[in-house]
Amino acid sequence: MKMHKLLACLLALSMVQAGAHGDEDHSGDAAKPALGIAADKPQRLPDGSVFVPKDAQRRLAIRTVLGAEKTVAHTVELNGHVVMDPNTGGRVQVMQSGRIEPGPKGLPLAGMKVVKGQLLAYLVPAVSSSERASQQAELGELQVKTRLAEKQLKRLRELSGTVSQKEIDAQAAELAAARQRTAALSRASGREALLAPVGGVIAVASAVNGQVVEARDVLFEIIDPARLMIEALAYDSKLVAGLADASLAGSQTPLTFVGGSSAFRDGALPVLFKLKRAGDTPLALGQAVKVIAQTGDSIKGVPLPAASIVKNSANENIVWVHERAEVFRGVPVQVTPLDGANVVATGLKPGVRAVTAGATLINQIR
Repeated sequence: MKMHKLLACLLALSMVQAGAHGDEDHSGDAAKPALGIAADKPQRLPDGSVFVPKDAQRRLAIRTVLGAEKTVAHTVELNGHVVMDPNTGGRVQVMQSGRIEPGPKGLPLAGMKVVKGQLLAYLVPAVSSSERASQQAELGELQVKTRLAEKQLKRLRELSGTVSQKEIDAQAAELAAARQRTAALSRASGREALLAPVGGVIAVASAVNGQVVEARDVLFEIIDPARLMIEALAYDSKLVAGLADASLAGSQTPLTFVGGSSAFRDGALPVLFKLKRAGDTPLALGQAVKVIAQTGDSIKGVPLPAASIVKNSANENIVWVHERAEVFRGVPVQVTPLDGANVVATGLKPGVRAVTAGATLINQIR
């Protein structure tokens, strides 16, 4: 009996040892695939480069281009804003103080289309009670003189055989003068019609029914949305003399250089640009924009899309270069804007494959 118990204990001990040995082997085999999965994930390497497997490159839609060094025109970035073309836009201002009254169709609103000569509003001149009474009295007197002159001219014409033609002509001239004075005084004492100076779209409408305005107040601004201009600021007269074509930052909308001022305004020289193709890009009056203008100088570098430029941890501009099949390395560069959508990178070796799409995603891999 004791022998049986001893054999049973030895058998159980051997089974426990065998199980423990099996667990160790199994755990070791499981560790190998775990290491393989980690190696197949995008990760930042100790030398600063980034490992991105092929399947991850496809998922991130990474695209590269072969960099070629070129000599291009040097550009500068100018701050500007949208202004109206003085030949196609206009303002409606009042020449005297008064009160605003709407026309038969009401007051126009911003965004409405108008034609040249269209009635926008009425201005009732602001006069005191005594001035108004004096105008009415003078108008009444002129109306009486006009009626008397009409009757006198009628009698003289009936007596044309006995009255000289000279007297008839003199009376007719007096009647015409009286009528003109009456009409002029009637217009001065009545309301003034405010008409649209040009056709277009109302960009600014600041008139309100019953509003009291002063002389020189701007009530309406009318623009042609397809023919707006851009006024930028330059701080060097030599720069203005060498400016050529330009484009809007953030797009490739081409601009034509119109001209620059020769007088400083608030420490800067205003320069004007206009769209090469009317209505190419929707703009709003007063909108702040940045202009990439070409100068007479040139610069040598690798032209790249602006999306290729990202910042590293030191806040430097870098370009991610496809160094090997699954390895990308960030190269610090100096950047000069080329146009609204492209830049010139200086410090990049010609012939390298630079990332043009997905650079931001590579930059975020840790």
